[in-house]
Amino acid sequence: MQGDILIIGYGPIGKAILTALAGRPVRIAQRHRPPDLPKDIGFVAFDVLDEQSVRSVARGAAQIVLAIGFPYNAKLWRTAWPIAMSNVLAAAEAEQARLLFVDNLFMYGPQTMPLWEDMPLQDYGSKPAVRTQITRLWQEAHGTGRVRVTALRAPDFYGPGVAQQSALGEMALGKLARGQKPMLFMNPDLPHAFAYVPDIARGIVSLLDAPDTDYGQAWHIPCAETKTPRQILALGAAILGRPLNLSTLPMWSWPLIGLFVPALGEVVEMRFQWDRPYEVESSKFKQRFWSDATPFEQGVAVTLQSFAKG
Repeated sequence: MQGDILIIGYGPIGKAILTALAGRPVRIAQRHRPPDLPKDIGFVAFDVLDEQSVRSVARGAAQIVLAIGFPYNAKLWRTAWPIAMSNVLAAAEAEQARLLFVDNLFMYGPQTMPLWEDMPLQDYGSKPAVRTQITRLWQEAHGTGRVRVTALRAPDFYGPGVAQQSALGEMALGKLARGQKPMLFMNPDLPHAFAYVPDIARGIVSLLDAPDTDYGQAWHIPCAETKTPRQILALGAAILGRPLNLSTLPMWSWPLIGLFVPALGEVVEMRFQWDRPYEVESSKFKQRFWSDATPFEQGVAVTLQSFAKG
């Protein structure tokens, strides 16, 4: 396949994808050059909300990995995400490049069973409805033969470099690594699936190397055996040789606190991810690619080390 791999976005997942693609022709694109981007890696500054800018940056790419995120704001999501997806699809079509979308699970809405790829798309709330909208955009583009597209979907993730974007980030494993009292903003005793960021990157590489017949569909990344947040943090505490002293913020307080803390107010509509067991079915991916997700014993230890060094 001629051309290079263009990774749009250099957050924790984009960075992990770059690491997993070591030795292959890769470019990074986002609004500003990351200060920690290796000097030998090509970089192009662009605006994902400007179609011509996206077309320009995609020129020469054989495959595009869309790994961006927007600030957690429903109003912004409703305007920015459809534009961004439409622009990237148009650029991929112009270059005849394949598109891999690093996605989440919002579009399934509230469920009472493990999540699987063929669940109906839901127009629930604001952010889940936006994810449904952009899913329909890429499905239509693939279905009409314009672009070869696939999506790798992951639940809440954790891992090295994941600070603010995770329930197991700065306030949880970060505090634990520094000998402070970790805090969770949800029920700590409900099972909840978490994906390890290097596993997400590995999954993206699997799809980059897959034939076109594996495109036009969504895939769920394999996760370690589902545990409760308390169990995961207790594992971290045991690794550090100390007891777990945990602080929690009950979900009933979210709407009230959200009146004064806008960031928490944006999370209120997503309570369905945390007020019930949240499990993910990934047997389709396991049967096609690989099934050995990183166990928490290993992933948590590496994540604690990254926070201690930071």
